[in-house]
Order: sequence, then structure tokens, then C-alpha cells
Amino acid sequence: MSQIQRQLSDCRPVWVEVDLGAVRHNVTTLLARAAPAALCAVVKADGYGHGALAVAEVALEAGATSLAVALVEEGADLREAGVTAPILLLSEAPLEAMPDVVRLQLTPTIYTLAGLEGAAKAVASSGSAAVPLSVHVKVDTGMHRVGADPEEAVHLAMAVADAPELDLEGLWTHFAVADDPDDPFTGLQTARFLSVVSELRGHNIHPRYLHASNSAATIAHPSARHDLVRCGIAVYGVAPSLALDISDLRPAMTLRARVSLVKDVAAGEGLSYGLRHRVTNSTVVATVPIGYADGVPWQLGVTGADVLIGGRRYPLVGSVTMDQILVDCGRDSDIRTGDDVVLLGRQGNDQILAWDWAERASTIAYDVVCGISARVPRRYVRT
Repeated sequence: MSQIQRQLSDCRPVWVEVDLGAVRHNVTTLLARAAPAALCAVVKADGYGHGALAVAEVALEAGATSLAVALVEEGADLREAGVTAPILLLSEAPLEAMPDVVRLQLTPTIYTLAGLEGAAKAVASSGSAAVPLSVHVKVDTGMHRVGADPEEAVHLAMAVADAPELDLEGLWTHFAVADDPDDPFTGLQTARFLSVVSELRGHNIHPRYLHASNSAATIAHPSARHDLVRCGIAVYGVAPSLALDISDLRPAMTLRARVSLVKDVAAGEGLSYGLRHRVTNSTVVATVPIGYADGVPWQLGVTGADVLIGGRRYPLVGSVTMDQILVDCGRDSDIRTGDDVVLLGRQGNDQILAWDWAERASTIAYDVVCGISARVPRRYVRT
């Protein structure tokens, strides 16, 4: 971002406020819950929309021992910013990116023979083969997204253990339904994973880290914590699902704006595109300069949602547009241009959660926080 872009973003009356104090609290709380397991803070997708670098630094200060990202590019950004902690790639990197994985000292996940060979070749070509590259082998225990089938994972792990260029640092899997504590499939996945672990031990192969728990499993499945837990959404104080109690965690994101225009609207007038909403009585309507290009789901204009102004809830009315929304403030409103608006987060004694939007928009809270676009400036506080 150029200097003039930074200056202009400071002037824009829309911003995300990220409470790094909440991130610190969440990491220490999750660590206490998972102990003696270590914690890997997942900061992919720009820290789930919160800012990867800022979250990574605070998470490591709070006791996380490693980070995880989805893409080599995400790991490169952290390295270029000076982060030296271990960074796990959660998906196998493209073969052409393996030299960069080695150069950046990232920890690749491996689940194909081609990936294994590519990693070993990249190490050999780098001139640093004297220091084996730490890798983690991923087992597909039933989610069927990425990972090696259990039998294949055993052979891959043995091949890694035999490769002088590589070090089998970890073996892991990922749960499909850990956010539903009553679903027995998590137990089945655990059994499949432990079967692989047992077979490897029979070959005297003992990875330093066994890990299976995402945020949901860290919270709801104590027996699956093993040596390391990978916490993503919970680090940001957002529940993996509404079935899980995270009352001991604090949401880190507040989405704020300021009223840009206030006008009187007569009874019977329509609002926004399509004029789908018509006011029954004369009222005061406030324009807030944020829209679906910023991450406010278009569906909220259909299903309805609230914002907080002065600690009170007011309804969003009319279609969400690309850059603006409208709020019905009531006939005798004293709301003025420049008043603070909270779309997500706490104001006064009330709070709007990412899951509130998610339920209205038929999506999940992950989608909501990751969907706050890059054109919304992030500002950091510590409380």
C-alpha cells in the first residue's frame, strides 16, 4: 500500500478494529485447555481477515510455538516480515514451489509420492542437504479432501524416514465433524489415525508431533489433542459452530463505520435498489458507507440484520449495495452524521456476532470474518 493509500484509508469512515489483547487471551486460554499439547496458530487467509502478521506476532508472544498457513505465498509474507517461528503448510505445495519452501524454511505437508520426491530434490538442489527439511505427512482418515489414505500414509512416512534430505517431524489428520460433539465420526477418524501411528511405531518410526485437533476438537475432544493442536477460528474468538461453548474466549474483530448521511423519508417511500423495502411511517434513514464490496453479505438486505448505534439496535433496510447500506433510525431519531456504527462487535451492553450474520445469510462465521475485504483498513488495539 502506497503512502497516499495509507493516508486515505485513515480518512475512510469504515474500519476493522482488531483487539490483539483478545487474541492473546484466546491463545493463552486455548493453551491452558490443551496442555500439555503445544499450540499451532493458524493464520491463513490473512489471519482469517484479522491480519496475519499482527496475529502471528501476538500468538507467538502468548505461547504458540508455530504457525500454519495454506499457501507458500502466505508463508513468504511472514518470513519477509521477519517471522522466524516454524510455519506449517497445510496443503502440499506445488512441485515448482518446493525450492521456495526450502529457501524460506517452511514446513511442507506431504501426501503424495510426487510431493515427497519434489521436496527431497529441492533440498538436494539447494546445497543445504546437511540439514534435513522437516516435513509432516497428512493422513486422510475420512474427510477425503487432501491427505494420503492410511495404508499409503504409512508407506510415505517410511519413505520420508528413509530419505536423508527429509525429517519426519509430524504426522497429522483433519477432522470433518469435530464441531458437532455428538457425531461419532470423529471417533472413527481418531481410530484410523491411531492405527497408522501404531503401524509406524511397529517400524520404530516416531514422529515428534502427532496432531489432529482443529479448534473444534481442541474444545470438544480432549483425547484427540495429542502433541499439538492447530487452532484457527478459536484464536479469533469465534465459535467453530453454535454447538460449542466458547464463553471463555473473546471476539477479536469489531467492524465499525460512521454515519455518512441522515435524511427524513416520507411514509410509503421505497429504499435502495429495487425499492423492495417501503417505510410504513415517516422515518429517519441513515446511510452507512459500507457494502457488499467490503464484506457485508448482500443477503442481509433480504433476510434483515441490525447494527448498533449509541448502544441500541437499528434495522438494516433495503438492499445492501456495493458501497452503502441504509439503516432505519425511527421517526424521532437524534442520530447524526458522524455517529459511530458497529456492524460486528460490541457497543455498550449489546453485541453482534459473526454467527448472527452467518445465520441470516445462510453461511458460516468463517465466511463472514474472512469475507471482510482488503479495502477495509485494519486498526489494532490491545485491551
